[in-house]
Amino acid sequence: MCVAMRYLLDKGAHSVYTLQYHLVQVVKCRRDIFVDEKLVDFLKKVVREISETFSVEVLDLECGKDHFHMIFKAKPTLDLPKYVNAIKSISSREIQSFPEVKEKLRKGIFGF
Repeated sequence: MCVAMRYLLDKGAHSVYTLQYHLVQVVKCRRDIFVDEKLVDFLKKVVREISETFSVEVLDLECGKDHFHMIFKAKPTLDLPKYVNAIKSISSREIQSFPEVKEKLRKGIFGF
């Protein structure tokens, strides 16, 4: 039996496409950081703001205790490495503004 999958296709000037990516970002040393709902909501807000500047549509964003999964849809012209680097660096920097996160990340690492 053949099951046909249906996608909502996007159109360019000379193309038809659907590009969906699954990104998993793990916390340093797999520390349990995403246990506070305030922090998770803040992460989701930051990722959506970054995605908006790159014209990327975030389809789903969920957090585990030590990682987050993101499914996003993009155009073929997206500079994917630049986008992923922005997500990783900006979200990391913004999340470290929470004192409890900073403490958990430094605890027990390199003798601190």
